Amino acid sequence: MGRKRENFKMVGKLSVIVLGMFAFGYALVPIYKAICEMTGINILALGDRQIPGATSRVSANTQVDTSRSITVEFDANARGPWLFKPASRSLQVHPGELATVMYEFQNVQNRTMSAQAIPSYAPAQAGAHFNKLECFCFSEYTLAPGEKKQWPVVFVIDPKLSRDVSTITLSYTFFEVGGKTPPAPVAAAEGAVPKRGPGA
Repeated sequence: MGRKRENFKMVGKLSVIVLGMFAFGYALVPIYKAICEMTGINILALGDRQIPGATSRVSANTQVDTSRSITVEFDANARGPWLFKPASRSLQVHPGELATVMYEFQNVQNRTMSAQAIPSYAPAQAGAHFNKLECFCFSEYTLAPGEKKQWPVVFVIDPKLSRDVSTITLSYTFFEVGGKTPPAPVAAAEGAVPKRGPGA
């Protein structure tokens, strides 16, 4: 009898512990949200509530250098009978700021063609600080007669770029793969004279 009584007591204690653990786990969610709202650690907890008239809190990108702006100019060179151009000629961006420009291409020939693009930068030192997150360069594309395409270039300029640089030119040369027209040479240092191809 004594052993049974002890077993019942043990089962009762274990049941109380299990219930306490369950209650504690259930209470963690509202406790966590309350702590996050008070400390502002998790802004997602604040975003769950849509308060009429309240201004939304958006976390700022601390990597953006708002103390200066850089003009990014976009250039397009079509080495062949097709249309190739940027949707915008230039953008004003802050270093560290995510930016996007669209490039438009159309095969105006009556035959299917494959082509690709090579980028270059001016000044040349900007190339190491021009980080493209999405780009159509170096990929081969096949377009049917009359087909139009739009491709995005998503980029970020590294804030470590020298403050002496206030303008960057991103230039693309689009050429037919396997075509008779050779691609333009990649731009070297600013002011360098490009080498002429065979027969030039």
